[in-house]
Parts: sequence; C-alpha cells; structure tokens
Amino acid sequence: MMSPREVIWRNLCFDDPERIGLAFDRGRLNDFCSAGLSPSSGWKQKKWVEGEFEYYDDEWGNIWRRIVDKSSGGEIYQPALTDWSLLKDYRWPDLDAPYRYLEARMIFSQEKEKFRLAGLPGFPFAICRYLRKMEVYFQDLVLERAKIDFLHEQVTSLLERMIQQYGQAGADGIFFCEDWGTQERLLISPKMWREIFKPLFQRLCRTARDYGLAVIMHSCGYNWEILDDLSEVGINCFQFDQPALYGLETLAAKLKSLKVCLFAPVDIQKILPTGKKALIEAEARKMVQFFGCPHGGFIAKNYPDLEGIGVKVAWDEWAYQTFVDSMYLPGQGPSGTG
Repeated sequence: MMSPREVIWRNLCFDDPERIGLAFDRGRLNDFCSAGLSPSSGWKQKKWVEGEFEYYDDEWGNIWRRIVDKSSGGEIYQPALTDWSLLKDYRWPDLDAPYRYLEARMIFSQEKEKFRLAGLPGFPFAICRYLRKMEVYFQDLVLERAKIDFLHEQVTSLLERMIQQYGQAGADGIFFCEDWGTQERLLISPKMWREIFKPLFQRLCRTARDYGLAVIMHSCGYNWEILDDLSEVGINCFQFDQPALYGLETLAAKLKSLKVCLFAPVDIQKILPTGKKALIEAEARKMVQFFGCPHGGFIAKNYPDLEGIGVKVAWDEWAYQTFVDSMYLPGQGPSGTG
C-alpha cells in the first residue's frame, strides 16, 4: 500500500500510482500536509470600516477594499507603489526571514506520511500587479519596461529566497496562484509572456528543482497558449478549477504529452453549480478516466469556497464520493487487481 506522499509523487511523475491523489477538506481524505509562513514580527494588519466598505492592508503595503458581508477578498483600493518614486525607499516584507519558517519546519519534520506542500504569495506577476494596480501595471509592461524589470528582479529574488527556505524546512513541493487567462485567451500576448515572464518562471522553477521541490501552479482562465512553455520551465502540476473550459479530452491529451499533472475539482463554472447529481458524478468519473489512467497524473480536490460559487455541500459531496469510489486505477488497486 502506497503512502499518501508516494501517491502524490507518482501522480506528479506519471509513475504508476495505485490511485489518484486526493485533497479534500472537512475531515475527508487528504494526501497533503500544508504549511505557510509564521506571522511577521514587524507587521500587524490594520482594518477599518467606512460606510458599506471594509478597508484593510496587506504585508506588501497595499490597501484593499471589500463590501461588508458581501465579498471575502475584495479588490486593490490603493497599491503600495502609487508612484515609481516610492520604489527607491520601499520596505520589502520580511518573507524570507528564517524565523518565519520555524513552524513550517516543525510541521514538516513531524509529518512522515503525507506530501508536504508549502505556499508562496504568487510569482512575480501576481505580486507586482497588486503593487502597481492591475490597469496601471499593464501599461507599465509597455511604457516603463526598465522600471518593471527592476521590480520583477526584486520580487523574483525574494521568491527565490523563500523557495530556498521552504526547501531547507523539508517541503516536498511549493504551490502558488497566478491567474493568467480570461475565458478565451491570455491577459497579455504569448509573445510578451515569453519575453518578460518566462525567464522569471525558469529561475524560480530551477531554484525549486535544486531543492527537489515539485511546483504546483494555480491559474484561472484559458491558458492554452502557454501550457507548453510552463511545462518547459518546470511546472509539474496545474491546479485548474475550470478544466472543462479546455474540454476534458483535449486538456488530458495535452497534459499527458507534456507529462504535467492536473490538480482539480469538478469544474466550478460549468458542472458543479448545476446541482445535477448525475452530471456531477459522470464528470468526476470522466476526470479519473481521462487524466488518471493509465499511468497517473491526476489529483482530485474540492473547491474551498462553495458559497462563493453557489454550490451546496451535498453537491460537493457527490463529486467527492465519486472520486473516492473511482480512485483506484486499473491494475493498480491495493491488491494489484484494481
């Protein structure tokens, strides 16, 4: 019987796991042990309410705004770098400070069975678009290239040091979120992505590889045009919440050709919110068949914010039970017979 850690590694490597990977909350089967940074000793979040809005800051110095009782995350209200002149004296958060990894080190050292996953705050795009605010940042990519390159270098170097700290703390992999797509295309041209961002991805994935870490990337939207590039630089696994956006068979064929694993729930846009039990269960079975068979490459999960996508707990449970009932791959069951 394979340990949960071995199951995840074998799915990531297409190395004939006995079953798909599983990552479900609420006390259900979960092959992962996750850890992040301990709180900073030099920063404490501020929150205040004005009218219908709640405002709060983050560790980077950005100020966010959300509608009270109606949204969980909100949006950037005031970025930390409202003007490029502020970059010279900008105080970077101490995300690479060794003391912030002590708890992760302890958690990972005590975990012997599960896959140990560490969280990053994003890659350079996700972080810098907040620091400058999205619409301004897109202009910067064209009009302020030298300044953008400098900002990217500072953020990439900080992330490299974070990856090194997680590697030394005993992580097996790193996870980051960076949304690159709309419903039908990338947010920027593939040419610009390859020129500006691909080298940064290469650096960060190379650092992870130096420490034996797998790299799992979340990205919403349609990222088809750069899937090959992401595989080339070293992304081992895509965490897509909308796999049906690509077409399951089409996406499965692509990922198998690239040897990149899929980490996904039943599609949160087209399938899960329908509340149709037969459709949800059929989709879960197809995902195991298309992505997990015959040699692995699939990790099933739940979506954490069911209320935010209008999904009832029972609908999520239908998907989970189907994944569990279908989890052993042909010829790879606990007895070797499937």
